[in-house]
Amino acid sequence: MNKVSVMQEIDYITDTYCVDCPIINDLRQKRGKPGAHKFCIESCTVGEQLQFLGRELMKVNNK
Repeated sequence: MNKVSVMQEIDYITDTYCVDCPIINDLRQKRGKPGAHKFCIESCTVGEQLQFLGRELMKVNNK
């Protein structure tokens, strides 16, 4: 993967799944922004995919 394609995939995923995510909106009200962020990192499958793409982006940048 190249840097541009990784960034495009990240943008697509966040625009498609994260922008209007009802779970995040609910968790932000109940737990605040840090609590919602923690859910995304630890429990959300979309968050897992974004973490994978972030690692791929780091690999591309380190070449």
